[in-house]
Amino acid sequence: MREVALDGHSRRPIRKFAGTLPLMDYAGRLESLQKDVLRLKVDTLFITHPPNIRYLCGFTGSAGALLVSASATVFFSDGRYARQAKEEVKGAKIIIAPKAPLVSVGEWLSRGGRRLRPRSLGIESEHLTVAARKRLAALIPKGVRLREVPPVVEQARMVKDSNELEKIREAVSVGAGLFDRALVTIRPGVNELEVAAEMEYSARKAGVEGMSFETIVAAGVRSSLPHGRASAARIPARGFVVCDFGVILHGYCSDRTRTVWVGAASKEVSRLYAAVLEAQLAAIDSVRPGVPVSKVDHAARKTLQTHGLERHFTHSTGHGVGLEIHEAPRVAKGQQEILRPGMVITVEPGVYLPDKWGVRIEDMVVVTEHGCEVLAPHQKEFIAL
Repeated sequence: MREVALDGHSRRPIRKFAGTLPLMDYAGRLESLQKDVLRLKVDTLFITHPPNIRYLCGFTGSAGALLVSASATVFFSDGRYARQAKEEVKGAKIIIAPKAPLVSVGEWLSRGGRRLRPRSLGIESEHLTVAARKRLAALIPKGVRLREVPPVVEQARMVKDSNELEKIREAVSVGAGLFDRALVTIRPGVNELEVAAEMEYSARKAGVEGMSFETIVAAGVRSSLPHGRASAARIPARGFVVCDFGVILHGYCSDRTRTVWVGAASKEVSRLYAAVLEAQLAAIDSVRPGVPVSKVDHAARKTLQTHGLERHFTHSTGHGVGLEIHEAPRVAKGQQEILRPGMVITVEPGVYLPDKWGVRIEDMVVVTEHGCEVLAPHQKEFIAL
């Protein structure tokens, strides 16, 4: 057991990003997608999901749309983003119109948009609402069929290139340091929101764009809630505190969970933490190219089963991370996506004893040619404050 002094633990500042931003291969991504257009047997793809647009052409605004055919790419936005689109968009013709991008796309196609006269328009069914689809169908020329297509951009995004991995490493490194601030702040009587606020303030001072998700700080009986968002509840004199946190840096997310104990720890408490750590290390050890993600999940569950705790592990073992905090692949039972070098996933088994307490330990790992690498490894030994 590791004892941590409340008055002096790790006052070192959170590491700030100070490097040169890597250049993304937008041309290569668009070229690959154009090949998918032919394979999917549609004339043009209509991309509306902001992370997919950013991945393909670099645009970071909130209002945009992309038309991609086998021979041309056109980006649409409104006047608010005229300058930003000019500075950010790569590899696409830019059209700025006074209307919403979806309306602009429909009207442009109805006018017989140059070089793009599709007979079939592939849409991202997971991201286009029913209302938006109806509106688009009413705008485009008669005879143009709307066809739902598989999530081809998300599938491409699963494997990160070297530039993406560099950004993710920076995000993980900066985000990992927030736990040091949590250790200084966590003590009996402090409410969960105060701990989360200290962590998020430190993140902003380090230069992040935002948090990957609403910071989780769940103490005492609330630690048995897998997604116990920080609340006004006060940290008890004795109990686990689960801290799940992440940052966004240059568009890429980080995700990490650490659990500490407050008060004098019993053997039962130490054994519970050790079982979860053992499950996480077993799952990490199973990560390598060619392995189905379900086997990673199985490694964690099998370990917890030996401790009689498997039924208290109530969520998947992990998920992909990149431009979004939750993206493919999903690391869970029954999922057969095969791990490939460049995939970045979380490994986060947890045990939650109802109305008592819970433990979760999470790290991000990148699949390598021969195994995996834990990003920004930090201590995971049992900590009692």
